Amino acid sequence: MIEQQIDIPTRDGATTTFVAHPERGGPHPVILFYMDAPAIREELRDMCRRFASVGYYVVLPNLYYRSGVLELGPLTDDNARARMFELMESLTIPKIMADTEALLAWVDSQPAASPGSVGTVGYCMSGQYAISAAVSFPGRVTAAASMYGVRLVTEAPDSPHLAGGRTKAELYFGCAETDRWAPLEMVEELRTAMADSGANAEVEIYRGAEHGFAFPQRAAYDRAAAERHWERLFSLFRRRLG
Repeated sequence: MIEQQIDIPTRDGATTTFVAHPERGGPHPVILFYMDAPAIREELRDMCRRFASVGYYVVLPNLYYRSGVLELGPLTDDNARARMFELMESLTIPKIMADTEALLAWVDSQPAASPGSVGTVGYCMSGQYAISAAVSFPGRVTAAASMYGVRLVTEAPDSPHLAGGRTKAELYFGCAETDRWAPLEMVEELRTAMADSGANAEVEIYRGAEHGFAFPQRAAYDRAAAERHWERLFSLFRRRLG
């Protein structure tokens, strides 16, 4: 496997990005991996490596680069958590879509990256960004997954729950049964919106799981649910990306 950390130019500066892909074969289908609120860390890099191990070119950008932050480290006190929420609130869908445009332009210049269909996946705060990418880049993003995503149903005109009527990409929403950030009431609104729009989408509730269940270093980690989420993502990307 080949790994590198590089600065990719964007409209607002440059995002330090972790890239992993198989050493041989290719070009490899691209997956854009959007980080969760606690920022870049080895846990996320390991997840990228797992995608790469089955044949994908995985790109994990630092979404906090505008604030000059790469890694937050352990969130051991209220001040650290407050800083995390401050950084999270500094992001918007338009900002991350501008970053996505830059990332796609960069991968198009890489011989090991396939120029064809792209997949996106986002966790927690970034579930909305993974889904929005399917709307913003309909010619490229053919599969998008949100894992325990937040703010999927809002009053904004770019709310992710409206994506079903705006993209032909296959969408997957993996939702925790217990999630104060994305309660089941919101999940049911999302499910209804997807059905009403005729979207190619699945909304799945992971029974018994809590928000953050896919992250091995979290207290909420649920091995069975995490492995099921990997099966769902691998199946989605295999169908749509090859």
